[in-house]
Amino acid sequence: MAKDAIVGLIVPSADDRIPPDGAVMYPDAKFIAKGVGVRALTPEGYDPAMAAIVPAAEALAKLGVDAVCVMGTSLTFYKGAAVHRKLLEDMGRVTGLPVSTMSQAILDGLRAVGAKRIGVATAYNDVVNDRLKAFLTDEGFDVGAIEGFGISEFGGPAGRKTEAEIIELGGRVLKQAGKADALLVSCGGLRTLGVAAPIENKHGIPVVSSTPAALRSAVRLVGETGQVVGCGRYLGMA
Repeated sequence: MAKDAIVGLIVPSADDRIPPDGAVMYPDAKFIAKGVGVRALTPEGYDPAMAAIVPAAEALAKLGVDAVCVMGTSLTFYKGAAVHRKLLEDMGRVTGLPVSTMSQAILDGLRAVGAKRIGVATAYNDVVNDRLKAFLTDEGFDVGAIEGFGISEFGGPAGRKTEAEIIELGGRVLKQAGKADALLVSCGGLRTLGVAAPIENKHGIPVVSSTPAALRSAVRLVGETGQVVGCGRYLGMA
């Protein structure tokens, strides 16, 4: 990491908990987290947290961070592509810093691997999946298939899904999608750092997933490459 650089993370939880993958991927990074308290993986559960994002970004800027990234995919895509772009503009305006979101990070990742037609595996229910499909379509992607675990409760259920379950869901989605260029695994609550390489080895296409992509995006905001070897093609890029 750049000397003394600090990355501010806006996290969906009510507490100021740094995602554990942060220390695994970037042990030398300095993170400060600010929680916004998502209540459920539903539009109603996101609304209060969405309203708290810009104030949280401003608070992190006052603490002296050098960049800010929002660690919540559905939290930042559920109102659509135009609202997401406005969120980025507002965060940049109040902080004067480089900013990103988990939703922007997955877009960046998919574009970096050259994806156009994608399969999408998620933790979400059908309502949230429909919103994700609309978001991705508005951003120029062809969603060949999307399927989720059907989780609405925030917190534990997504985190208890095993790598084997995520890999199985990903394979099923790719079969449904036909000829896809990439697989997206969406939800910051899913532990996905170890799933990209096995899926890529079996299916021959790159995998982009929420938390690893967002942490990569976050450290790139302060001038790092974000490269992590052994965790799939995208993270392996310099």
